[in-house]
Amino acid sequence: MPAPPPGPGVAPPFAAPPTEGGRKRLWLGLGVGALALLICCGGGGAAAIGLVVSNVQAIEEQGKSVTDDYYRALVEREFAKAYDKLCDDAQRRESRAEFARRVAEEPAVAAYRVGEVDPTALTVPVDVTFSGGSRDVQQVTLAADQQTGGMEVCGVT
Repeated sequence: MPAPPPGPGVAPPFAAPPTEGGRKRLWLGLGVGALALLICCGGGGAAAIGLVVSNVQAIEEQGKSVTDDYYRALVEREFAKAYDKLCDDAQRRESRAEFARRVAEEPAVAAYRVGEVDPTALTVPVDVTFSGGSRDVQQVTLAADQQTGGMEVCGVT
């Protein structure tokens, strides 16, 4: 095959690869990809941390609420309401009538102050004042209700 004639419009048989900005584009693309990965992973990590924090706050709030409801029922001598705040395990150990009889024989709760919930041990300290004036700090053990997911009183020591 003869060589092409010289002059305008003549193209060499193979085009030379472009040399301008090849590395710049590569590093720019890698940087944008790394940034996108960081945003996705960082956002997911932040969401996971937020979920854990909100779960702990919910446990603390529900734990205080159910403990307060339980002791308010004891102060008002509404033993059926107090019994309803007990977990299934505690209700299996003691019937409603047995619970009411036992609590009625104990010194009456005149006042109480619910402390801070320990979310890892699921316990709440309660400063209790009895009708005779004596005081005690009782430890309430909580458990999650299997059906509702809410907290219940599972024991008092």
